[in-house]
Amino acid sequence: MSTTTVLIAEDEPLAAEALADWVKATPGLQLVAVCEDGEEALAQIRALKPALVLTDIQMPGLTGLQVVQVLQGDAHQPRIIFTTAYDQHALTAFELHAVDYLLKPFSRERFDEAVAHALRDAAPSNSEVAQALGTPADAPLTRLLVRDQGKIFPLQVDAIECLRSDNKYTAITSKGRSFLVRLPIADFETRLDPARFLRVQRGCIVNLDFVDSMTPDENSQLVVQLRDGSRITANREVSKMLREQSL
Repeated sequence: MSTTTVLIAEDEPLAAEALADWVKATPGLQLVAVCEDGEEALAQIRALKPALVLTDIQMPGLTGLQVVQVLQGDAHQPRIIFTTAYDQHALTAFELHAVDYLLKPFSRERFDEAVAHALRDAAPSNSEVAQALGTPADAPLTRLLVRDQGKIFPLQVDAIECLRSDNKYTAITSKGRSFLVRLPIADFETRLDPARFLRVQRGCIVNLDFVDSMTPDENSQLVVQLRDGSRITANREVSKMLREQSL
């Protein structure tokens, strides 16, 4: 088994200790350094060239995000997993851009999952990570990074045809493919262009650019037919709003 070198950048002693213990207990991982601030982490990353970095975002000196930003121009680009106590807006940014993270207080199970993702899947570049996490939480989405079969794909938001969701996950349909994202549909609704995207049901948003027609059913609710042949019945409120807007 090949060995993956790991550096931890964490200024909270209990969190750093837990991460160090889990790294040491995981076959195939080798802990090379534990740093307490961003400046030390940056120097050690450049000196030791770890394959994987677990870094807090809020640290003395440089933040974890600033460390990633400085590393953009370096030849060595480690995989990054952020440890964070950030709110839901930041976690949404992580999920939308396929950035691995551990939300404090994190569990061993979540640690194992994040490490497995980081080592198995393709990873966004450090520049993509820095750009994603530096984007204001209310900025309109223009591109997503989505995981599929161990790879990460850039997906232009304009090419999204439909989003369907349960309480936890959202399936995004584009060009005949479906990508599953670990976010509720409400997190997308506030970031999509309302002139193009319409939430026709509680668990469904359609891109009007991909709608062929809307036909009333026996209950006077509009059945929205997409170009791919799929049909979604709009709820009563949306159906009424669309009829009032029609010329």
